[in-house]
Amino acid sequence: MAESVRRLLGKPGAVDLRPYTKLLSAIEAEEDGLRELDDTELTDKAIELGNAELPYDRNDLVSLCAVGREAARRSLDERPFDVQLLGVMALLDGHVAEMATGEGKTLAGALAAAGFALRGQRVHLLSVNDYLARRDAEWMRPVYDMLGVTVGWITEDSTPEERRAAYTCDVTYAAVSELGFDVLRDRMVTDIDDRVVPPPNIAIIDEADSVLVDEARVPLVLAGAAESVAADVEMADIVRGLKPRLHFEIDGEGRNVQLTDAGIDAVEKALGGIDLYSEDDTSVLPQVNLALHAHVLLQRDVHYVVRDGEVRLINESRGRIALLQRWPDGLQAAVEAKEKVAVSETGEVLDSITVQSLVLRYPTRGGMTGTAMAVAEQLREFYELEVAVIPSNKPNVREDHGTRLYATREEKEDALIAKAEEVHKSGRPILIGTQDVAESELLAGRLRDAGLDCVVLNAKNDADEASIIAEAGTHGAVTVSTQMAGRGTDIRLGGSDMGDRERVVETGGLYVMGFGRYPSSRLDGQLRGRAGRQGDPGDSIFFVSMDDDLVVNNAPETTGYETTAEGEITDAGWLQMVDHAQRVAEGQLLEVHRNTWRYNQLIDVQRDVVLEHREMVLTGDQGDRHIKLDRKKQHAELVDEVGEEKVAQAARLITLYHLDRGWTDHNAFLSELREGIHLRFLGRRDPLDEFNRDAVPVFKGFLDEARARAAESFEGLEAEDGELDVSGVGVKRPSMTWTYMVHDHPFSSAFETLVGRLKGGRGTADRD
Repeated sequence: MAESVRRLLGKPGAVDLRPYTKLLSAIEAEEDGLRELDDTELTDKAIELGNAELPYDRNDLVSLCAVGREAARRSLDERPFDVQLLGVMALLDGHVAEMATGEGKTLAGALAAAGFALRGQRVHLLSVNDYLARRDAEWMRPVYDMLGVTVGWITEDSTPEERRAAYTCDVTYAAVSELGFDVLRDRMVTDIDDRVVPPPNIAIIDEADSVLVDEARVPLVLAGAAESVAADVEMADIVRGLKPRLHFEIDGEGRNVQLTDAGIDAVEKALGGIDLYSEDDTSVLPQVNLALHAHVLLQRDVHYVVRDGEVRLINESRGRIALLQRWPDGLQAAVEAKEKVAVSETGEVLDSITVQSLVLRYPTRGGMTGTAMAVAEQLREFYELEVAVIPSNKPNVREDHGTRLYATREEKEDALIAKAEEVHKSGRPILIGTQDVAESELLAGRLRDAGLDCVVLNAKNDADEASIIAEAGTHGAVTVSTQMAGRGTDIRLGGSDMGDRERVVETGGLYVMGFGRYPSSRLDGQLRGRAGRQGDPGDSIFFVSMDDDLVVNNAPETTGYETTAEGEITDAGWLQMVDHAQRVAEGQLLEVHRNTWRYNQLIDVQRDVVLEHREMVLTGDQGDRHIKLDRKKQHAELVDEVGEEKVAQAARLITLYHLDRGWTDHNAFLSELREGIHLRFLGRRDPLDEFNRDAVPVFKGFLDEARARAAESFEGLEAEDGELDVSGVGVKRPSMTWTYMVHDHPFSSAFETLVGRLKGGRGTADRD
C-alpha cells in the first residue's frame, strides 16, 4: 500500500517493480535448457544478446537474467536469488537499487554491468576505495569470463599503462577518486595518445549514497609547480600556550573559535609587539587564525590521526582514513606544525572536479546501496535518479530496540558497558559502533577493564578492516568500531567460515550497539544493518546522552528533563527531541550539498567552455590557424625553415599552455573570490548571487586573451638547427604533478569559508 501511494504522489523511491517481477517465472523456465549447454555454448548464448541495442526488450531481458544466473552458478557456485535479478533489471533501467546488507549487491552489479557491456556499452563500476574495486573485479572475473565480457581494475598504484589497459576493458572497476584523478590528468595532456580515460558512457556506483551524497561535494585536485611552504612552527608554539576562555573562546556549536582581547594582546606580545590588525602586513593574522583553528577545533583521533609521520584525515561518514585527502594548504600545514611532522608538498591548483560533476559526465548512471531511501530526494534532485527498493530474500527478523537516552556521557557509557556485559554472558557476538577513533579506544579500555576482551577497528588499523569484520560474528566476539564497520564485508554468524553458525544463532545472533546517534539516520541504518543478514536473528540499540554533539548542536532545548537513578531519560518527548536533532543535522548537510552544487554550476560551465576549445586545439588545427592569422609573416618564415608540421606542433603546444595557464589563474581567482564572498552577507546580499555577479564578467574574453598571449609567445619563437624550442618562450609544464582531495564547505553558513573568515574578521575560523 505504501509503495502504491508513493507512486501515486510521484515520491522518490516509487519505482514500480511489478514489470520486473512478472519476468521472474519466465527466467526460471529457461534454467533447465541452459544447464544442458556446455561453457562455450553458454558464452555464445550471452554474446548473441549483443546483436541488439539498448534497452533490452522483454524476451532479451529474460534471456540475459537467465544466462547471467547460470553463469554465476557455474563460475561462483552462487545461484542469484530472484531479488538479485530484480536489482539487475533496476540497474539496467538506470535506477539506484536499494538492497539490504548481505543481499548480493556485488553480483547484481556485475550482471547489470555485463548486460550493458554485451550491448556495446563501456561500463565503469565505481567504488568507495581501491580495496573494494580490486576485490570485486577479481571476485566477479569468472562470471564476466563466462559471459564473454572483459574486466579490469585500477588502484592508486596502477601505472599509466595499466590504467590504459584497464580502461580498454568492457567493464572497469575503480575507486571514484582514482577515476577523477585520471580525468584531471587527461585534461592536461598535450598529446592525445597520452590520455587514458575513454569518453564516459555507463556508470554503476557501488555504495551509491556514500559516493553521490557524502562525497558529492569533495573536490578532487590536480596540483603542480611545487613550491616550498614552511609551516610556522613559532606560530604553533604561541597558540599552544593560549588558554581557553582567557585567550580564546569557542562558540556554542563548537564550530568557531576567536581570540579574546587578552588573546590578541598575548599573541602580539609573543610576536615582538606587532599590531595584528596593521594594514602594513596582512599576512600574520591569517597565520594566527589557522594555527588557532588547528589547535582548538581539529582534534587528533577525531578529525585526523598521525600515522608514519604524516597527518591523515579521517572520512567522517565512513571512519576510514581519507586517502589522499587534505585540508586547504594553509590549514594542512598548520595541523602538521601542531603535530611537529614534516610539511607535505603544496603548490598551485591546476584543475579540480567535484565527485558530483564527475558522475554527471555519464549519460547513463545507476547504483546500489543498502540505504538509498533516506537520500532519495537528493538522488532525484542532483542526479535525476530514482530509487528501486528491492525486497530482501528472507524476512528481516532483527529486533531494533530504538534509543536509550541519558543525561550525561558518563551515564551513557556506563549503560552501554552494562548492556555489553549482560549480552556477552550468553556468548552472543557484539558490534559496538562509535563516532570516532578516540571513542572507540576509550570504550575498548572500559570493556577490557570489565573483563570483556575486544577487537578495535578504526582508522589506525583500517588495513585489517576486512579480516576484523569478517570475524565479528564469531561466538563471544566483541568488536568496537568506528563507522567504517558499516560497509564492504559481510558479518556472517559463526565467523567467516560460518563453522559455529548454529551455536551463534541459538544465542540470538549479532547484537549491534551504537554509542551515540550519527548526524544522519542513514548512518544509523548502516550500523543496524550489520545484524539481521539474510534472515539471521539479531538486535540493535543506540545509547545517546544530552551532551552528545548531535543533541547539543541541533536541539532547541536540552534542560528540564527528569531521570531515573541511572540517569536515563524515559519521557517520549525527549526521545523525539533526539530524532528532531538528527533531522536538523540532515537538513544542514543537505543545504551544504545544495550550496556546493550551485557554486560549482558556474565553474563547470566555464570549465566546459575552456575544455571544448582545448579539445579543438589538441585534436585539430585551432592553435595553428589562429596563430597563422595573428602572426602570418613570422609563421610563413618558420615554415620555410623547419616545415609546417613542426610549426603546427609548436603552435599547438603554445596555445595549450596559455589555455591551461589561463584556467589555472582563473581558478585561483575564483577561489579567492569565494574565500571573501561571505563578507557580502554582512550587507544582506546573497553570497552566491554575488559570486556569480563577479565571476561572469571576469571570464568574458578568456579565450581571446589566451589566443593573444599564445600569438605573443609565438612571436618570440626562433628556429635553431631545424627545431623549435617552445621552452625558450616560457612554455614550461610543471616539473611534477600530484593529486589529492580537499575538504570543501562553500557557503554552508554566512561565515563558513575558512580562509575568508581568517582574512576578514577578528580571528574567527570555522570548522569543516
